[in-house]
Amino acid sequence: MSNRIFITGIGTGVGKTITAACVTQALRADYWKPVQTGLLEGTDTQTVRALLSNTTSVCHKEVYCLQEPASPHLAARLEKVTIDPARILQQVSIIQPPHRTLVIEGAGGLMVPLNEEVFTLELIRQLQAKVIIVAQNYLGSINHSLLTARVLQASDIPVLGWIFNGDHHTNEEDIVRWSGYPKLGRIPHATVVDANFIALQAKQLMF
Repeated sequence: MSNRIFITGIGTGVGKTITAACVTQALRADYWKPVQTGLLEGTDTQTVRALLSNTTSVCHKEVYCLQEPASPHLAARLEKVTIDPARILQQVSIIQPPHRTLVIEGAGGLMVPLNEEVFTLELIRQLQAKVIIVAQNYLGSINHSLLTARVLQASDIPVLGWIFNGDHHTNEEDIVRWSGYPKLGRIPHATVVDANFIALQAKQLMF
């Protein structure tokens, strides 16, 4: 099985980047976000790099950087470019050394389109990655969580488990039970998120 871990979310804004930093720190892995949108807000690669405190992790350059804070296919369309998954697959074979774990952060959830035909789900399959699902409690999050789990199950994609963000809610236990995927940890809400916070949370993840 591939030593690639793909971080996906049940939606947008559920804490994928913070989770990716914690997973990267915990495993002393490398980090990569192949498609970045919303450049005016900075890049997730810059954020993760600033939050890591170990000396072994490498944060790799994106393949596509797009200005519009929108889904990849729309941001690319506005810049008159097409996201080619083959370029992403070619690049991953270059940047990932043998026996190094690579944490890959997606944009949004599984059904976010990369171009007019390919969705994030298919990219995960092509990368032969294992998935960590990031969830957060909000009205509708059970539905979004279980839909995400069902799609992964139907697609026969290996899942490591859930990481929850924010304050604890009993929904977490329900989602774990109904999905059959284990809980790897929970990252609490914090007013200050820095390298010390990430290092502390990384130690509490269960792999």
